[in-house]
Amino acid sequence: MSSAIAAPHPSLRTFSRPFSRFGLVPIGGRSTAARLSDGGVWVLASTPLDEGTKKELEGLGEVKYIVAADAVHHLYVSDFAKAYPTAKVIGVEGLEAKRPEVKWDGIYGRDPPDTKYGFEADVSARYFSTFANKDVAFCHHESKTLITADLLFNLPPTEQYKSTPAGRPTSWIPFAGTFAKHMTPASGLHQRFLWMAGAAAGEGSAAERRKTFAQDAAAVAGWDFERIIMCHGDLIEGKDKARKAWIDVCARYLDADGKPKV
Repeated sequence: MSSAIAAPHPSLRTFSRPFSRFGLVPIGGRSTAARLSDGGVWVLASTPLDEGTKKELEGLGEVKYIVAADAVHHLYVSDFAKAYPTAKVIGVEGLEAKRPEVKWDGIYGRDPPDTKYGFEADVSARYFSTFANKDVAFCHHESKTLITADLLFNLPPTEQYKSTPAGRPTSWIPFAGTFAKHMTPASGLHQRFLWMAGAAAGEGSAAERRKTFAQDAAAVAGWDFERIIMCHGDLIEGKDKARKAWIDVCARYLDADGKPKV
């Protein structure tokens, strides 16, 4: 099945596919590419590199950066790296062991915190070191887009399942689809998930790790973004809606103004 391609902004492309976690829960999958000011392309690689994706990427510009945004979104990084051998490949701690065949040019959590990989003039990054999956949140400046992996879900993944025979998210276990519908930024389920996962890694006590997560979340809340593109679920468009979604999902960490409260 080929990826569904969309352009939510002239400098962006998204590549969506159906995907079920553990083969049960429909959460969808999405890669995102952003054109940089020098004409190069930055891509969060999370879905297969099919011919349609390759054609669209090459039409957007030269692929210069391939990013694995957390410790679990790495299945297709090798394919991207082989297809674009001159691109820098950036990941997070733990991926060197999981993908030893990849030449990693940068690793969040291994490299010094102030390390610059070359795209920072166009794409800001914030590494969530205490999050279970070691996620990095990104903000593409030109399009004012927050790009995330597993920090924020917006289910059900309607757009990502449009090309399936059913045309909607399905699972062979009925309750699995129902469960997925409750993973939205404002839901108590998602907020509880983030409360637990946000302090699941790193050193120090759970309280200390939650303070670190809150600081990271507040830094993202301070970015200027008008949409959110996540790996799992439907895009969130509009400045007010996007900011509210981020504050909502981090409600146990941030107050209504986006300031830490733990």
